[in-house]
Amino acid sequence: MNTKLTWSVLAAVLAFGGPALAHHGVAEYDMTKTTTLKGTVTAFEWANPHAMVYLDVKTESGIEKWQAETNSPNLLARAGWTRNSLKPGDQITVIGHTSKKGTKLMRMVKIVFADGRVLNPGG
Repeated sequence: MNTKLTWSVLAAVLAFGGPALAHHGVAEYDMTKTTTLKGTVTAFEWANPHAMVYLDVKTESGIEKWQAETNSPNLLARAGWTRNSLKPGDQITVIGHTSKKGTKLMRMVKIVFADGRVLNPGG
């Protein structure tokens, strides 16, 4: 292989590989605290790099719109999930770690349905 090409490929991997790996960390979340939210699913996005659950949470002051990030569809499928595991209107409890920034975003640890069924994201 051409030495110049080898160095070019190595430079590209180093330049773009770090940000790609950094995306998959949990640095944005407060992993020292676990939060529990009860709400109604408004949407479930089965998409890479992470599936997202959107839910409305009733509070004393109204409805809060939350997002719960979970694993990739590949990891979720290995844990028994499908793209139809959650549907709008499902009543769920989400346990996870909230964003350090104070936004309505959490990293999901598990979901419990009203009937007691549990979905773990695996991984």
